[in-house]
Amino acid sequence: MKKISEFISNNSLLIVIISVLLLIPATLGYIHTKINYDILVYLPKDIETIKGQNILTDEFKTGAFSFVFVENNKAVDVLKLEEEVKKIKGVNKVFSLYDVTGTTIPIEMIPDELKDKLVKEDSTLMLVTFDTSTSDETTIEALKKLRELCKDPGRVSGMTAMVLDTMELSDKEITAYVLIAVVLCLIVLLFATDSYMVPVFLLGNIGMAILYNMGTNIFLGNISYITKAITAVLQLGVTTDFSIFLYHKYETEKIKEKNKNKAMSNAISATFKSVIGSSLTTIAGFLALCSMDLTLGKDIGIVMAKGVLFGLLCVIIIFPSLLLVFDKVIEKTKHKNFLPKFDKLSNFIIKGRYAILVIFILLIFPAVYGNHNVQVYYKLDKSLPSNLGSSIANSRLKDEYNIVSPEMVLLDKNIKKDKVDSLVKELENVEGIDLVLAPNTLTNMPISMLPDDLEEIMNNDKYQLIIINSIYEVASDELNNQVGIVNEIVKKYDSNAILAGEGPLMKDLTVIADHDFKMVNYASIAVIFILMLIVLKSFGLPIILITTIEFAIFVNMSCAYYTGTTLPFIASIVVGTIQLGATIDYAILMSTKYLEERTKYNDKHKAMKETLLSTIPSIFISALCFFGATFGVSVYSKIDMIGAICTLLSRGAIISMLVVIFILPTLLLLFDKFIMKTTKGMKGV
Repeated sequence: MKKISEFISNNSLLIVIISVLLLIPATLGYIHTKINYDILVYLPKDIETIKGQNILTDEFKTGAFSFVFVENNKAVDVLKLEEEVKKIKGVNKVFSLYDVTGTTIPIEMIPDELKDKLVKEDSTLMLVTFDTSTSDETTIEALKKLRELCKDPGRVSGMTAMVLDTMELSDKEITAYVLIAVVLCLIVLLFATDSYMVPVFLLGNIGMAILYNMGTNIFLGNISYITKAITAVLQLGVTTDFSIFLYHKYETEKIKEKNKNKAMSNAISATFKSVIGSSLTTIAGFLALCSMDLTLGKDIGIVMAKGVLFGLLCVIIIFPSLLLVFDKVIEKTKHKNFLPKFDKLSNFIIKGRYAILVIFILLIFPAVYGNHNVQVYYKLDKSLPSNLGSSIANSRLKDEYNIVSPEMVLLDKNIKKDKVDSLVKELENVEGIDLVLAPNTLTNMPISMLPDDLEEIMNNDKYQLIIINSIYEVASDELNNQVGIVNEIVKKYDSNAILAGEGPLMKDLTVIADHDFKMVNYASIAVIFILMLIVLKSFGLPIILITTIEFAIFVNMSCAYYTGTTLPFIASIVVGTIQLGATIDYAILMSTKYLEERTKYNDKHKAMKETLLSTIPSIFISALCFFGATFGVSVYSKIDMIGAICTLLSRGAIISMLVVIFILPTLLLLFDKFIMKTTKGMKGV
């Protein structure tokens, strides 16, 4: 490391020039990385509902569909609009009841159960199916044109409409996320450093790391909109303390060394040794997300782990170069240090350790209870504002037409008519189902000739399609139970039949997410524990440190329970792992400093006093930067899937800071003998 640090110090201008030039391909990579706005595509490919969705898309061209409100009941006008819709590229089939009745046959001749689902006094429903899947670019573009044709986004419903609204809102907000995070972090850094210009170079350095990270995402093919939205702010919050540590180390070395290049070389070597352990645990925490069956975890995990690595490299290579190149500017803009000494706080923590221990024990039980009982939701459109076009259209579909959760049964083409009739009757008797539409049902209508579009929507050479409408909300317990009942009935008639649609997909998502929540927590704890065993060379410390941060996580999650906040499912899964990986650094910093001080002092209280005086400022600033990077986004974002994650992370940073500053010292003092006996090189202390 010494030779590398000397090379960096002696070639600072060259490194700055190269790092700026590398921003060009990074920017191009960032611009051309595809963003996915549909969470359901991250479900495992081998589950039955995804297979059914693929059949609907590839063979029936109904994997993506929309109900369109036509504010007119005149057959001529509805049919005219249909012809316009059919001209849109990406639209496959268009159907309304007027395709059956035409302009001459009275609509009253249609069976009531079908007529009531498609026609009201002041509006008519038009079903539009698309050639490609829900979140495919072709489908998105077709839906945009459909909205333009209808002149009102609130008249076009469906999953694709929700994906489009998510895309437009997320893209509009993301620049604001970064600006807010930068401004809040800049304020914190002005207090953390003794120069007005250092925060600018520090944030510029992290900005480069973020752009390198986002630019290399092009090699992943695509990333989710959640990953894109939170990566920049998380990377900023997690890696800022690396830069602060290097700057403070450089300032210390300058007092010892007259040659600034030599001082920087020493600072780089010292920083690398100090932060490599904490950066590895942070990376491990993010990579633990890859253990999720829902591959969104892998998406976030890989991008964030890569971001921490880029952050570390930029702190070691680019930031020192910036400090050396602009050394004169930094010196001219020096100011006094605004941070307090924390002397009184350190004394209070040591003297009040038994009271703190009692509070800790008393808080454990409500924290554990609240963490295990926090409420989550899985309904994707619940995370979006209610005034968006898709939200308005879907609500109207429910309120006016009682179409809440349409589902499709893919049944073998060769199942005989009498069996299909029997299946339809059984399904009609299931509580919560108010419409069952099968090809047989249509041929029993008093209209002799069915439109070709409708025939093709419901039949092909392998399958016949049965359409079901449930009055239960997607992702509700009632619908999940109903999906199980429907599956049992359908499998009696065709063991290979598949129940597809948003309802069954969301049931699978619920089951998988519940499994992922447990797995990702176990995986992150196990991986970080093993890493800490290696880095700290201790058995006792990893147990104490992980217990401390897990307690902070429980307190954070229980805040949602006790305030009656219902969280989006993805927040409940990923936040614990991110908080553990990102804030375990605070605990590692304090514990390693304590071990260092214990080798100097026989008195553990004296060692703890020196530890607190040395580490509280660093932990305080690091937590405030993490808070600043995420809090602004949590307040600003209108997408609850993003806002809730940032709310939990900003609150988690402060809670972890308080737990590490107040509770960890108490535990270190309490278990001092156990720590000394189980830590390499400390048995004689």
